Parts: sequence; C-alpha cells; structure tokens
Amino acid sequence: MRFLITVTAGALGAVLAFAGVAAAKDKCNVPVAEWQPRAALQSKLEAEGWKIRSIKTEDGCYEAYAIDAKGQKVEAYFDPKTLASVDMKTGN
Repeated sequence: MRFLITVTAGALGAVLAFAGVAAAKDKCNVPVAEWQPRAALQSKLEAEGWKIRSIKTEDGCYEAYAIDAKGQKVEAYFDPKTLASVDMKTGN
C-alpha cells in the first residue's frame, strides 16, 4: 500500500512538472523576428531587484534562473516579445 502511494505521488509530481513546462511552451508562440533581446529581459529583471544567474531559450520562451527581490531562487519563463512572465517556479 505504501509503495502504491509513493509511486502515485511521484507520477503525479512528474505530470505536474511537465504540465508547467508545456503551459509555458504554449504561451510562447512568437516568431523569432519579434523577440526582444535577452539583454532587455535582464535589464527589466535587474531593475525589479533580481540577480540573474542565466537566461536561455527554452521551448520558445526565455527561461531565467535568478534570485528574485525576495531572495528566493527562481526558474521563470517569459514571453520573448512582451517579456511578460508566463510561468514561474520558486525554491529555496
């Protein structure tokens, strides 16, 4: 019984993690010609008090790894045209 609960909880966690990435992918359907430069996103986030570790492209979105203004580690996805946040995960 305990094994079944552990396996079910693990499977549910994997599905939810994949759903978050899929949701971000669906929200970042912008032609590359319309993207703003990564430097623009970095400047925006730094002005909001974030410390950027890296910004890369993932499934059509910008994916930023950073420490936010509250001191939390953040993995955040942004629309490359508007630089609006489309998904965010926080951790210690």
